[in-house]
Amino acid sequence: MNDDSIVDEVRKARDKYARRFDYDLDAICRDLQKKQEQPGKQVVAFPPQRPKVVTGEK
Repeated sequence: MNDDSIVDEVRKARDKYARRFDYDLDAICRDLQKKQEQPGKQVVAFPPQRPKVVTGEK
């Protein structure tokens, strides 16, 4: 497998962020929700997509 410096950098940043909350997902989610509520932050929501049905026949 090839080393990818960008992937390594993202993983280090993710680990550093998670470590701040002792890897507690509830605490991480609360922090992210607080950040969303800050002025100037826009939350983007996409409409749900229905899965495509594959029948196997052509």
